[in-house]
Amino acid sequence: MIIVLKDNPDQKQLENLVSWLKSMGLDIHMSKGQSATIMGLIGDTAAVDIDLINALDIVETVKRVQEPYKNVNRKFHPEDTVVEVLPGVKIGGGNFQVIAGPCSVESEEQICLVAEEVKNAGAGMLRGGAFKPRTSPYAFQGMRAQGIDLLLEAKEKTGLPIVTEVMDISQLPLFENVDVIQIGARNMQNFELLKEVGRLRKPILLKRGLANTLKELLMSAEYIMAGGNENVILCERGIRTFETATRNTLDLASIPLLKTMTHCLL
Repeated sequence: MIIVLKDNPDQKQLENLVSWLKSMGLDIHMSKGQSATIMGLIGDTAAVDIDLINALDIVETVKRVQEPYKNVNRKFHPEDTVVEVLPGVKIGGGNFQVIAGPCSVESEEQICLVAEEVKNAGAGMLRGGAFKPRTSPYAFQGMRAQGIDLLLEAKEKTGLPIVTEVMDISQLPLFENVDVIQIGARNMQNFELLKEVGRLRKPILLKRGLANTLKELLMSAEYIMAGGNENVILCERGIRTFETATRNTLDLASIPLLKTMTHCLL
């Protein structure tokens, strides 16, 4: 449910309304946009009397939200989210960033050289895999903790914020100095991991699974935001189709749809 407030609502009435709603066990998400202030109610709103709220002087209108995702819903948060990765390094709200780098970190020489090339090419962030999920158990699995150390070394030399993928909750202590934590396509529905990164306040790059719907992607983002972490960046990485000549098919049609469904970054 969302409550659209009138301009310059009486603060005392607003405080009373918030207190009453919280007494019903609801969480309140306040979003102040350019044209309206919206209160998003999260929880069981079945017992909330819409007519009673509509009758309040400070309320413009009340609407029920049918979608199961609330925090990521654009109806709750009309303005686009802006994520500040580092002071002065922002994504969203007209702040365009290019994230570039190797699939996996393989050596100090490799990642530092690539980092310099990435910076010289104009990219604003460095991506490299320290932990690598592989289809084959015999394929290179990444340099793991050492890979993160090398990414941090490349950051120190270039000043570029780093993005790298976590695969398991047990690995999170190693990511303390990582600027953006990536949740890969294979882990998009690893709900325990999503809950854990939701307790952080670090930007999370969430990739769409190769066979997941847009609703499922947004519900995974909801897991993160429900934990209090609003710094969610969505990534459309391509889906599995009948085509075998390409590894994945980029679902371009999903981008404008997601723009209408969520305020989260893409």
